[in-house]
Amino acid sequence: MRVLHIMAGRHPGGAETYSADMMLSLHAAGVDQVVVTPRSMPRFADLKAAGIRLEPGLLRWPIRPLRRWALARLIDREKPDLIHTWMRRAAGLVDPRERARTLGWFGGYYNPKHFRACGNLIGVTPGIVQHMIAEGVSAATTHFVPTFPNVRDEPPVARVALNTPPDAFVVLALSRYHPKKGLDTLLQAVQALPDVHLWLAGEGPLRRDLEKQARRLGLGERAHFLGWRSDRSALLRSADVCALPSRYEPFGTVILEAWAAKTPLVASMSAGPAAHVRDGKDGLLVPIDAVQSLQSAIMRLRADPTLRTRLAEAGHAKYLAHYTREAVTRRMLEVYERVRAEAAT
Repeated sequence: MRVLHIMAGRHPGGAETYSADMMLSLHAAGVDQVVVTPRSMPRFADLKAAGIRLEPGLLRWPIRPLRRWALARLIDREKPDLIHTWMRRAAGLVDPRERARTLGWFGGYYNPKHFRACGNLIGVTPGIVQHMIAEGVSAATTHFVPTFPNVRDEPPVARVALNTPPDAFVVLALSRYHPKKGLDTLLQAVQALPDVHLWLAGEGPLRRDLEKQARRLGLGERAHFLGWRSDRSALLRSADVCALPSRYEPFGTVILEAWAAKTPLVASMSAGPAAHVRDGKDGLLVPIDAVQSLQSAIMRLRADPTLRTRLAEAGHAKYLAHYTREAVTRRMLEVYERVRAEAAT
């Protein structure tokens, strides 16, 4: 099977990282792939090192009609069985005449009208699939395939390397610095917890604003802006708690990363966490933008090591049952085979 992937995301983010992880996993499963993506894509070098054919030049064309023309030429040359478009920008490049063999990937509650070139749609949660159907998409052409975390066998990061005392209580956020991620709420929650250090691993448009807020709150050396990191498993294994305070989060692969690393999780009740985390069972849930509730949850976890262990173990069991790389990749391959068979008829 030959699959042409299009990931046109311009900035590092969760979807960009996950798409690369899936491509590498499909490569290991023997799928022949061609990937249209910018050189700035996370793990571009890993895809290249694996021997996956990359086409970064196509997205350098300055206007969409030229990109669509170049893509049509690439499709004619490569003759893929399937075209997998990752999000709206990628789907907009495909000629609707390729609809039968084109899939669109929904990492959020997108408008299906932007995916007219896609005959089949993949949603990362059952709720997103139901959203597609409610918007008029046929249930027969929608598919649920969750994400999986990129779990590496890495030792915990040495706290001293991040200017953090070994005995500090560390809260980690793996997130873009974006308004929807609620990191400003997390900074406020940590302010009144003098022995808590906060690791913020990510990049994004709010970095300068968040750094100013941290200084204004007097967090000093307790707020650590780590930038975009590729050692997420190592960070999770060194942290005491993983926080996901998003205002908007359709799913949140960070949930799975925390569960895989056996790091206790506290999250806001945005759509993804509310649908997947059982409060008090495999994580703690707090209302969106509720500074005091988030602060109380962190304090509760800090004071109760037994609770941290119980939440982490339950989350890890859930990860093993439903969200491993192997299980999710098998599910994606099943969708590919079904769509390929239908496109051939």
